[in-house]
Amino acid sequence: MARQKRISVDGDDHYLDLLFFHRGLHRLVAVELKLGDFQPADKGQMELYLRWLENHDTRPGEETPIGLILCAGTKRETVELLELEKSGIRVASYWIDEIPRKLLEQKLHQAIRLAQDLVDAKARR
Repeated sequence: MARQKRISVDGDDHYLDLLFFHRGLHRLVAVELKLGDFQPADKGQMELYLRWLENHDTRPGEETPIGLILCAGTKRETVELLELEKSGIRVASYWIDEIPRKLLEQKLHQAIRLAQDLVDAKARR
């Protein structure tokens, strides 16, 4: 829908990197691209964008907007402590170089273990 979408709040302009509409989810999806590792301030920035979108761009019948922060690195403990999922925000990392097959396999196994741990933790609640 937009690239570098301008969001004005209290006379200050902010620019959301990418804005999509997901037809299946029936909601706006805000995407922020970060060159460095995830920082706690990134959550506040995305929350501002999501609330603005909810107030100014969401149409009747649409779900609440969600956000994705793509970073060069995710700090897992920081992300967990901030409980981003409660804010409708997810964080993911990207790779700028091709990674060796062995490392990719390790990363995939690690992701599977983390997902299973989350499922097990929710089941225990």
